[in-house]
Amino acid sequence: MKFLKNHPFAVSAFFESSVVLTFAVPKAELQPLIPKALQLDTFQDTWGFIAIALVRTKGLRPKGTPHFLGNDFVLCGYRIFVRYTNQEGKRLRGLYIIKSETNKRKMEFFGNIFTHYNYTTTDIQFSEKEGIREIYSKQSDFNFQLVDSETPVELPVDSPFADWKEARRFAGPLPFTFTVDEKEGTILIIEGVRQQWIPKPLKVQSYHFKFLQDLNLRGIVLANAFEIKNIPYYWKKGKMESWK
Repeated sequence: MKFLKNHPFAVSAFFESSVVLTFAVPKAELQPLIPKALQLDTFQDTWGFIAIALVRTKGLRPKGTPHFLGNDFVLCGYRIFVRYTNQEGKRLRGLYIIKSETNKRKMEFFGNIFTHYNYTTTDIQFSEKEGIREIYSKQSDFNFQLVDSETPVELPVDSPFADWKEARRFAGPLPFTFTVDEKEGTILIIEGVRQQWIPKPLKVQSYHFKFLQDLNLRGIVLANAFEIKNIPYYWKKGKMESWK
């Protein structure tokens, strides 16, 4: 039944909110975390990037099925920005997932049948008080606070980007997600399709992610933070090809 994990059908969802924090890391620190089939997507040939996306979805279901079959989930993904040159010689820009979490066991169960993302279930909570939004998990030991501001938001102080236009290139989501089977020499390519994707810069007041700490990445800095709201989205059926 291994083939079931290869995204055998298209999936659609409505993104109520997608908050993405992207961290810049010296490229030598990230290189060991990706398969040989992929290349790091770098900035100034110096920085690689790892992003944490917290997405509130509604109506997630096989594309084309009735809306009542959909389910609402919170998804948390840790992804590295990468590139891949396919058999046609096209350079594809996308993401390599290193950790996936959700707030419901149903998503863990079906996600691990139909994807290679290795979902685990955790507590993901939201709170808001006096203009400060907090998203946190006691079980996974992460939390971050966002400041809702009507004034222009400045880039994080240590960001390698000169402005938000540069930062937008590494905000996600990117067009493709890749899963590599090094033993078989194959790569699974999943393409995402979106419309009206207009990310809004966010001000991050504080953050803590135990998973990032455990990676022991030296020189890691917060590079940008964005949010989009109320966007229809779908993933195409997975496409498999050999890369050796």
